[in-house]
Amino acid sequence: MDLLTQIRQPVAADLERYRSLFAEALSHPDDFLGQALAYISRRTGKMMRPLLVLLMAKEVGEVRPESLRSAVTLELLHTASLVHDDVVDESTQRRGQASANAVYDNKVAVLLGDYLLSTALLQASMTGSMGVVRIISTLGGTLSEGEIFQLNNIRQEVLTEEAYFHIIHCKTAALFAASAELGALSAGADEAYVARARRFGELVGTCFQIRDDIFDYYPDDKVGKPTGNDMREGKITLPALYALNACPDDDMHEVARRIKTGQPEATDIEDLVTFTKENGGIDYARSVMEQLHAQAKDMLPHWHNDNVRQALAAYSDFVIARDL
Repeated sequence: MDLLTQIRQPVAADLERYRSLFAEALSHPDDFLGQALAYISRRTGKMMRPLLVLLMAKEVGEVRPESLRSAVTLELLHTASLVHDDVVDESTQRRGQASANAVYDNKVAVLLGDYLLSTALLQASMTGSMGVVRIISTLGGTLSEGEIFQLNNIRQEVLTEEAYFHIIHCKTAALFAASAELGALSAGADEAYVARARRFGELVGTCFQIRDDIFDYYPDDKVGKPTGNDMREGKITLPALYALNACPDDDMHEVARRIKTGQPEATDIEDLVTFTKENGGIDYARSVMEQLHAQAKDMLPHWHNDNVRQALAAYSDFVIARDL
């Protein structure tokens, strides 16, 4: 049994119920808006965040409608943030296909993201839980905070891991933490389990982002972006941060400065990618990811449902071993 199958096994039927609800939330009678929502709904990916919601709920018992709605709410908010991020980053690709702003232009993409946000809040209200509404509303602000901090950080010449991890905490880690928290809360779990679930989500979310950043140092059409795409957007991620700070090189620091200011010379990105690989940046990022992965695995004995515990173990393993 492969890892994804093992992850889905305890909640396979619930996942199908989630798919139906998500499709329903993204349907609209207007031809144009319905078409745009259908286009976005094709990018479902592996549904890692909804799966985390459902698995955390399954630990408590049968997955309730409130947990299914929570998963839909979370994924709608996540989808909205991706649509807006593509506008901000001027990205034309998302998961191997043209982004919404590339297909429909920026004005439509911004409004489409706004529509998804309002739909996410509507779905949250349908759970009947103010706790779910609070988590989703807080998450929306946290994601925006992370994007603003990232844009401001690009303009700064200082290169620190502290800034890098703050951005991850407000973006990817926050999404995974909220997914796990929503699953536990919507299932009626006690405060201790809700907190434990959130911490597990935060750890695997941080691993997920570090793994994603490592991809950027290697060409892969499946990832939907070329080598150094983050650098083209002025982002210096963990592998390069380590190499630059561990092996001081005035020329490379100047290269990084030009990249962050959006004015790289012809070979700057290629040169920094090579420098990062040659000076242990990839190995360092992997070691940090593996340490966080080990912390997540150490939490697993607290889960009492054997199927859920095994699925969460497979989940954390998949996050750091995935190919894209």
